[in-house]
Amino acid sequence: MHTHSLYAAIDLGSNSFRLEIGQMDAGQLRRVEYIKETVRQGNGLDSERNLSEDAMARGWECLARFGERIAGFEPQQVRAVATQTLREARNREVFLAKAKQILGFPIEVIAGREEARLIYLGVSHLLPQSDERRLVVDIGGRSTEMILGQHETASTLASYPVGSVAWSIKYFPDGLWTSQSFKAAEIGAMAVLDEAHSLFNRQHWDKCYGSSGTVGAVSEVLTQAGWPEGRVTRDGLTWLKERLLKAEMLDNLRLDGVKEDRKPVIGGGLAVLQAVFDLLKIDEMHSAQGALRHGALYDLIDRESPQDVRSSMVDWLAQRFGTDEQQGERVSRTAQGLLQAMLAPGADLTQKDRQRHLKKLHWACQLHEAGMRISHSDYHKHGAYILDNTDLPGFTLDELHRLSQLVLGHRGKLRKLEAELQNTRFVQQLMALRLAVILCHARRDPDLSGLHIQCDAERRIVSLQMESDWVELWPQSAHLLREEKNVWQKTEWVLQASVH
Repeated sequence: MHTHSLYAAIDLGSNSFRLEIGQMDAGQLRRVEYIKETVRQGNGLDSERNLSEDAMARGWECLARFGERIAGFEPQQVRAVATQTLREARNREVFLAKAKQILGFPIEVIAGREEARLIYLGVSHLLPQSDERRLVVDIGGRSTEMILGQHETASTLASYPVGSVAWSIKYFPDGLWTSQSFKAAEIGAMAVLDEAHSLFNRQHWDKCYGSSGTVGAVSEVLTQAGWPEGRVTRDGLTWLKERLLKAEMLDNLRLDGVKEDRKPVIGGGLAVLQAVFDLLKIDEMHSAQGALRHGALYDLIDRESPQDVRSSMVDWLAQRFGTDEQQGERVSRTAQGLLQAMLAPGADLTQKDRQRHLKKLHWACQLHEAGMRISHSDYHKHGAYILDNTDLPGFTLDELHRLSQLVLGHRGKLRKLEAELQNTRFVQQLMALRLAVILCHARRDPDLSGLHIQCDAERRIVSLQMESDWVELWPQSAHLLREEKNVWQKTEWVLQASVH
């Protein structure tokens, strides 16, 4: 099978790492291969929220095996996402730097709401068509996601820091199950999930689905014991808890359907699931086939289409903060033209790569004035803060930060962006944005007929040539461009602005 027809998603969860390889067939993803490894990184976070050396080593070893399997895939065919453990880990960059090198592909740390969106996307694609209002619950190793949606559209998304690994460590540290520890674990989970009572109460949904780890494991145990297949009920949860209490400790547990790698975390997962049932008055939960990795695959494919959810989210954010839409489009047209000219010599870029750089520049142009709703003074700083602290579905944390740095850097001094200026593509996007903002300063379409721009990326030189007639016709723009040249003198890049 040719690799160019395949897509791969990797889910770096708190308990397990998963690799799903699929192929589009009649509008649906057909599974080609699925690999799951219990890495249990969530166990490796210390009291200072640093990943241990052992936890990082387990992750690297797993990713090396995954990397071998997807060798030969193109970047646009692979999406690797990391969730709560790496969201929390203070030393995550240490793990990620080596992990990306080993895997051979980028790894995205996604926000909780983005994780929830992808979970719903995966679940909804693998459910029959229906008009039912759905509640989807995913209890992972260190977080629980809840989503309300209909068809393939999620309407309410939430992520809570409670999960099977975290609760097993906290309430069953010695692998002992007692009535007191279960009661404490359930009360603790309900305290964390308290907000969910109003967002996801019974009046908002018709049918409840459970996705992935804990719900899948509990459903399998109940099915093996003779309960209805694919369903989790209140009576079933009570029966399972009684079996754990009777065993008293995981070493004594003899229960069909419980895999060895699930035993250490089943107590914590069961306590959280019981809390969800009690809080939301759930009587029955159906086990769903779809999960985060399936959503990541569908989202990967959607990103290649004009219906990229990220574009919709940028439009929404721009409207919410009342940006000048016409000015944003004006700056975008100008900036993209400049970037196209600067990228022209870059034969190492594929057409898809060019389009991605242009799309991200367009988003920055749409949002570069978002901070004005807060204050005109230092509005670029306010805009950057908004992006760095916004849970925007479709975006990874790294993508939002990159966007925030373009907005932060579109005016003012460049010392604040010292680290980002080591990235050539970022510099080209930033320079195109800054020059476009200057050329559109009068809030009208600029005259670009007398301007010519070239970029020597290897020597870090951008040459901007202005025709003398153009300078006479637009003296203020010419003055601002010469001032811009001075700003770049304090960086490793040179902007040459000359008149011919």
